[in-house]
Amino acid sequence: MQVSPKDIREYRRQLKKALENDFLRKTLDNFALSYMEARERAFEGIDFDELRLKLSSARRSAVERLEELYIGFKEKAEERGAVVYRASTAQEANEIIDRIARETGTNHIVKSKSMTAEEIFLNVYLGKRGYRVVETDLGEWIIQLCGHSPSHMVMPAIHLCRRDVAKIFQKYTGEPIDSEDIGEMVALARRELRREFINAQMGISGANFAIAETGTLGIVTNEGNGRLVTTLPPVHVVLVGLEKLVPDTKTALQILKLLPRNATGQVISTYVTWISGAVPWKGDSGEHKKLYIVFLDNGRTQIARDPLFGEALLCIRCGACANVCPVYRLVGGHNYGHVYIGAIGLILTFFYHGPEKDEAIVRNCLNCQACKEVCPAGIDLPYLIKETYGKILERRSKRPAKNLILARILRDRRLFHFLLKQARLLQKPFADSDGMIRHLPLFFMKEQTFRSLPVITERPFRDRWASAAPRPAKAKEKVAFFVGCLIDFVYPEQAEEAMKIFDKLGVSAVFPEEQSCCGLPALMESEKETARAVALQNIEAFAKHATDCRRIVTLCASCASHIKENYPRLFDKPDDRKMAKKFAEKIIDFSSFVCEIVQNGQSSVFNPSGESVTYHAPCHLCRGLKVKEAPKKLIVDAGYNYVMCPEEEVCCGLGGSYSMEFPEISRELLEKKLVNVESTGAKYLVTDCPGCVLQLRGGMDRRGNPVQVLHMAELLSRALK
Repeated sequence: MQVSPKDIREYRRQLKKALENDFLRKTLDNFALSYMEARERAFEGIDFDELRLKLSSARRSAVERLEELYIGFKEKAEERGAVVYRASTAQEANEIIDRIARETGTNHIVKSKSMTAEEIFLNVYLGKRGYRVVETDLGEWIIQLCGHSPSHMVMPAIHLCRRDVAKIFQKYTGEPIDSEDIGEMVALARRELRREFINAQMGISGANFAIAETGTLGIVTNEGNGRLVTTLPPVHVVLVGLEKLVPDTKTALQILKLLPRNATGQVISTYVTWISGAVPWKGDSGEHKKLYIVFLDNGRTQIARDPLFGEALLCIRCGACANVCPVYRLVGGHNYGHVYIGAIGLILTFFYHGPEKDEAIVRNCLNCQACKEVCPAGIDLPYLIKETYGKILERRSKRPAKNLILARILRDRRLFHFLLKQARLLQKPFADSDGMIRHLPLFFMKEQTFRSLPVITERPFRDRWASAAPRPAKAKEKVAFFVGCLIDFVYPEQAEEAMKIFDKLGVSAVFPEEQSCCGLPALMESEKETARAVALQNIEAFAKHATDCRRIVTLCASCASHIKENYPRLFDKPDDRKMAKKFAEKIIDFSSFVCEIVQNGQSSVFNPSGESVTYHAPCHLCRGLKVKEAPKKLIVDAGYNYVMCPEEEVCCGLGGSYSMEFPEISRELLEKKLVNVESTGAKYLVTDCPGCVLQLRGGMDRRGNPVQVLHMAELLSRALK
């Protein structure tokens, strides 16, 4: 049975141990790369976003009608000879299946892979009552033999190598097993499991969808064991979550079109089994199989009624949120979930297994949005993860000290800016002459030594605005400038270079000095009230000074993404939401804005150098804002030689305060990114986020690498005539 860490310290010890597992790291790394290639091929010529929109709409409609669909399914399935039960809790579902087994004289059970069965710990329950329960999916059987839980929803034994499997089989058979002879190990499994199929009196399976219109179950597998479990034994029990109900075959086929492509990069799974009622058994004898269908609620009805978390029930269990997650790729499913793993697991654990199982693991999210981008049901997984952590905080008698401090400081702009300026004085003793901190006392941030850190500037950008403001002879456009905390107080030179570019391109700008932090740090700590208060400050600041500006430009992809995505949903009242939406619609990232102007005939301001430049795509730019091509086009238009970096869109590992809480994960992600950058041989590494600059520049400095890390504004400024 999966055991979750009781606190963050224990969890970090668990993560460090996983990071030392070279086999796990290599296996998950290879899988992640091959998965993305296979998925891309599988979706070739298919509009994924259009399919996702249709499926999301259909699934939302189904979740809103669960009661109606259940009644319809039960009626149709029982007309065809099935017996349908509904279990309110995990305990009740286990008891129903136990009762069915006793009433049918069962003592030997074979199972096919089912995450719903894992959710209720069915094997443990039945085992304690004396039943022989054998998993028949090869991966599930292997982990059952060694007492592990699944480390992936689709590939449960991905954490084990062939030598591990050989040892497990050797212990099971008592005979020597050659770990190099994979064919022989597969033959052994087939031989042993066929014996189980023949002797079993009951088969237990899950289902991928339950069609209310016809009372039909759909099961998608890549092994024939699913068919054998559902056909050979005289009794078949199907355990299925209520959320798997769909209204009709059309919706089921929509799932089928997306599920294998998104799960494993296959156009279609090897087996798709449709079961409608009790089917004949033993040929023409007239006997029928006994078919029992157990629908599990276990909190699903309550979740479905929640206007926010109801979205989690749209999940079709493809496992893609784990496949693309940079954290899962490093530490695996046993360290990135409880029973359900990956991003969806960080949410469902709270509801299905309790907040105490989720408290530590739910914090391990970079907010890189890779899971959101590939989710076939369109679930905003990163947002729900932070909302889940918020629910955990609500249950505490007292909020963490860092949350209280963050809320107090961010709400008071003057206090926040005063403290940032004072922090420079504390940094002085540790700073080198070039403004980088390379040597920290061991008692102070000792785990942050994997990168050098920048000092807070002596003069923030807001104090430089009067001299830095663009003053083109003939302004073609006027914009407002949203600076963001890092650029204002750490990298003001990036904003100064941007203003030079604006000046050359004929863009004038205004800078509302009352603007403050965008509020993303507050939302990431689930301080929603603080995030709302800060958002209101910014909206009001720009309303005073930028009413005549069509655009609000920012150099920070994270600020832009947060404002566009989250500002409107921070407000409950329709008028406030409308105001926030209007503000958010004006926001544009620097690269998209400049690229747009350059395409309108302004490329002559650049002097081509032909120097090689590689690019790191910030998570909140390429996924949050869906800006992928503009930065690379801009590099070329400015006269540089763009060299593509391997895994350009994979997170650099900063994640705001994430790198402070999980430095071991941040370090590994940064290391991987820098190795990929170095492989390009480029002179410059450019990006569109000051946070990424901090992480990447600090990492390069630690490595002593001559690659210069620049913000896009700095790179373009160097190319100005």
